[in-house]
Amino acid sequence: MKTAFFIVSISILLIAGCSSKKSSNELLKDGEKLTSEEKFPEAVASYQKLIDDYPKDELAPEAISRLAVIYQNKLLQNIPEKESLQKAVELFKSIHEKYPDSKQAPMGLFMAGFVQANELKDYDAATETYKLFIKLYPDHELKLSAQQELNNMGLTPEEILQKNIARQK
Repeated sequence: MKTAFFIVSISILLIAGCSSKKSSNELLKDGEKLTSEEKFPEAVASYQKLIDDYPKDELAPEAISRLAVIYQNKLLQNIPEKESLQKAVELFKSIHEKYPDSKQAPMGLFMAGFVQANELKDYDAATETYKLFIKLYPDHELKLSAQQELNNMGLTPEEILQKNIARQK
């Protein structure tokens, strides 16, 4: 009888312990702390858990953005650079696609174009992304930057300078 009671008690404690699920806010804070401690795989896991467990939460787009920045900055050691950058683009775009009304949506789309153009040198994809950004967010503060990116895509800093000097003449 004591053995049965002991087993039931342990089972209840295990179930109770496993059901204490962290909130979206706790997961975001954990991800931030782990990132600041340069524990990037653990930070990725925390942000991903927030996204998976709370896909409709207002913090989900923020978690995706932070995850994308980790990939953009190539902070995970076991992922090739190009793959990491492609993952960043995918994540940035997903903010716009899954959370179009969030405050992070315009920045996500802009950043996808930025990574495509400046890091992956995928000018066709970047052009498409920037044009979509300008179409969807004509009054956004980054519209001018997106237009400049389009105008100077593929040019070296020296070529951009020469272009600007020629325009002033």
